[in-house]
Amino acid sequence: MPDSNSAIRPVRKAVFPVAGLGTRFLPASKSVPKEMLTVVDMPVIQYAVNEAREAGIEHFVFVTGRNKAVIEDHFDLQPELLETLASRNKTEMLEMLARQQPEAGRTSFTRQQAPLGLGHAVWCARDIIGDEPFALLLPDMVMKAPANGTGCLASMMDVYNQTGGNIIAAEQCDSAQVSSYGIVAPGDRAAGGFEIKGMVEKPNPEDAPSNLMINGRYILQPEIFTLLENQATGAGGEIQLTDAMLRLLDAQSFFGYDFKGKTFDCGSKEGFISANVHFALDNEEIGPMVRQLLTSALAQ
Repeated sequence: MPDSNSAIRPVRKAVFPVAGLGTRFLPASKSVPKEMLTVVDMPVIQYAVNEAREAGIEHFVFVTGRNKAVIEDHFDLQPELLETLASRNKTEMLEMLARQQPEAGRTSFTRQQAPLGLGHAVWCARDIIGDEPFALLLPDMVMKAPANGTGCLASMMDVYNQTGGNIIAAEQCDSAQVSSYGIVAPGDRAAGGFEIKGMVEKPNPEDAPSNLMINGRYILQPEIFTLLENQATGAGGEIQLTDAMLRLLDAQSFFGYDFKGKTFDCGSKEGFISANVHFALDNEEIGPMVRQLLTSALAQ
């Protein structure tokens, strides 16, 4: 049943928080935003944007910081590059770039001037989003859809179109890792997902309500902005989105979606390397070579 507290309105916009400093990737991230580090041949941020486009998102909102202008450049046209590729008859490359190029007026960029947390980054997009539901994608979390399946956000949209309200993607993690993530307390099954009874940001393992981690994909109602306006700092001294969602849970329904694919936390070196290995092995062009290289390296 649709959430009685929130009529089901289409989700047209998505927010991408890209203001983080990426200190875990120094020195690489000193001059190159971590969102522009590549998994095989595509920047991390492009994976998230492609996932959003597959889900029907029309407007892409990036919350940036200093030294992030290259992200804006990445989503702009580059006439010199296009002219060079055309002169060399690089048709496939031109078609690939055209598929990934947002239409004019479909991207917006706003600054988060201080590193005050994810909740603050989301709040910075309030005027661009306005009074409508929106998707939120954390680019560090690169999603690999299940075989012959749709992306995480597209599947969440299917749940949302039945339930309304707010949707959070979640997946199981090792119990020892719960202190690194937001964790949800699941309720009854509902419309291809499950009801969410509660959530907590980075709990101690003994206090966690489950081992279902929030994996970086959300569909949220605009009332979250009012709550973030006066949200007190939480874990890590930052304005936590989870804390504001808990307050919103008192007034609106939240539903979880069990993501059936695989998530790579590319904000960590381990996750970034794992993503490169998995996506490279699935790449038709280089997959066999990579498999041979890995087999040879492991045999040494």
